[in-house]
Amino acid sequence: MKNKLILYLVLILVIPINLVFADKLPIESNVPGGIVIISIQTDDKPEAFFYKRKVMIIGSSNNWKAIIGIPLKIEIGEHKLKVINNGAESNYFFEILDKKYEAQYLTIKNKRKVNPNKEDMERITKEIKLIKNVKNSWREINSIPLKFQKPTVGPYSSAFGLRRFFNNQPRNPHGGIDIAAAEGTPVTAPAAGIVINTGNYFFNGKTVFLDHGQGLITMYCHLNEINVAEGAHVNTNDLIGTVGSTGRSTGAHLHWSVYLNNTTVEPLLFLNAK
Repeated sequence: MKNKLILYLVLILVIPINLVFADKLPIESNVPGGIVIISIQTDDKPEAFFYKRKVMIIGSSNNWKAIIGIPLKIEIGEHKLKVINNGAESNYFFEILDKKYEAQYLTIKNKRKVNPNKEDMERITKEIKLIKNVKNSWREINSIPLKFQKPTVGPYSSAFGLRRFFNNQPRNPHGGIDIAAAEGTPVTAPAAGIVINTGNYFFNGKTVFLDHGQGLITMYCHLNEINVAEGAHVNTNDLIGTVGSTGRSTGAHLHWSVYLNNTTVEPLLFLNAK
């Protein structure tokens, strides 16, 4: 009877904790480009850092979750999350497993989009700095949407993490997913957020960035039209633009990226359905 009573009390304590996060967290995937979720039991909300980058913390007293974005270019093996609570520092260790991403070879007719000239590079350098600042945005809120709706209709045409070659020249891995759709197809917000940047960039074309809170940023590229203004609040399924083929693009599609702690991660980990 005593053992049954202890088990019952344990279940009372554990079940509410699980219910708090049921169906609210992204899918965990401890690989490059994935997401690691660390449980932290402290009274007060802690701060957490992964290689000096601030990490999202959600939850409540003695039931905190650190949601960590894992870079595509990271060493396989053991890594640590630094947690600071009331001045005390502790480390939480976790393992990153290997994942092999496929290669993709694309032919770009506009050769300047592969090998920009001097004038292009001056523009690109300015845009890289601006986009870097956008991806570094941090808005301290407690209620953060971690389950997304697909931002447009259509099949996935390019997977996340592909090792890319443009005109047989190696480039950075594909930092998002591509959704093939006809020009003019509506693009909608996958979750509530704030429009923190819009622009027409050399590589990305017409682009919208949404800030969902605590370093969770989403990006929508190659748009034909932008239908929101910077500073606007959007809700799930609000129109933000339409599919296009602007920037470095081989045809009409939406490029969708998700950033956590300024790290590009697999967007499919946030979708409500497979």
